Amino acid sequence: MGDRVNREKDTIQVMVRMYCRGQHGGARLCADCQALEEYALMRLEKCPFQDGKTTCAKCPVHCYKPAMREKVRQMMRYSGPRMLLRHPLKAVLHILDGRRDVPEKPIRNPITE
Repeated sequence: MGDRVNREKDTIQVMVRMYCRGQHGGARLCADCQALEEYALMRLEKCPFQDGKTTCAKCPVHCYKPAMREKVRQMMRYSGPRMLLRHPLKAVLHILDGRRDVPEKPIRNPITE
C-alpha cells in the first residue's frame, strides 16, 4: 500500500469519527459508523488504481454498493466542511487529490477475478 492510499484511509477514518461524534454523540464509533469505516477501508484495499487514484467521487469505477455510497456521501457532507477547521492539512490534500486526472478504467483480467 502506498502513501496515497494510506493517506486516504487515514482521512476516511477521521471523517467517520467526526461524523459519528457529531451525529450520534458517542465517544466511540457506533455500530453503523464502525461498519461504514470497515467497508470504506476494505474498498480502498481493493482499489484497482491504488496510488494512481483520484478521489472516489471522481473515480470511473464505483466500488461501493449504492446504499453504502449514499452513506459515505452523507458522512462527507457533514465532515468535509469541518475538516477545514479541525484537520486543514488533510482537507487540503484531499481537495488536491480530487483535482488529479481521472485514471482510465483498468482492463479486466478474467484469470485473476
